[in-house]
Amino acid sequence: MHSATDAEHGIDVRERGAERDGQPQITDRRLFMQLLVFTCAGDLNPTRTVKSLGAALAAARVPAVLYEDVNDPFGLGLLTFTEKPDDFVSRVRPLLSTPELRGLSVRPEFTMLGRTYSTGYETELEYWLVDRPKETVLNEAWPWAVWYPLRRSGAFARLDRREQGGILREHGTIGRSYAAADLAHDVRLACHGLDANDNEFVIGLIGKELYPLSHVVQSMRTTRQTSEFIVKMGPFFVGRAVFRSAG
Repeated sequence: MHSATDAEHGIDVRERGAERDGQPQITDRRLFMQLLVFTCAGDLNPTRTVKSLGAALAAARVPAVLYEDVNDPFGLGLLTFTEKPDDFVSRVRPLLSTPELRGLSVRPEFTMLGRTYSTGYETELEYWLVDRPKETVLNEAWPWAVWYPLRRSGAFARLDRREQGGILREHGTIGRSYAAADLAHDVRLACHGLDANDNEFVIGLIGKELYPLSHVVQSMRTTRQTSEFIVKMGPFFVGRAVFRSAG
């Protein structure tokens, strides 16, 4: 495995959190998450397909969530996650090529791939990078999900860090209030260089009911980040979980 640091060139790709007991938190761990969206073509039955794919994922011990696509009566979404992105090719891909699943037609416009990232303020760095996203998507009390990519304008990157921080805090305060009320819980992923359409982030909103997930998106429209600096959001995948596996 390559080193996370390169002293000669001054490159450090490790994640950093808040200090604990006067010591910096530094890790090279992060979680990669991928959403693939399909529709059942031909005579492929969606209900049987969910059962077949769920059984295959469980047998292969692949951490995953299967969603029924609210906006496509023949559609489903497959969320998989791992610390080793090779797994998407070596473990997930072969499962989808089995004979009983060959009728699945990928909807590439909904494919999302991202990685967890630190902001430098995390008090429990590895929990926030690895465990919390898993707990959020696997929580059986929160079956509803809205996933979408977004891109900010270059103008945001040109702001000084203090002004960026204020804008992000405004946005984050709204998100935390919904989480505290158990209305919406988020998964935030960076997708720089991983997204086919040059998006920068993937957001997952997870909760027990669908309406609050829509409401938090609406509430975020009033923030300075959304109203001034987000130039593209979506497409939005809306699903209800019907299978979960921790792997």
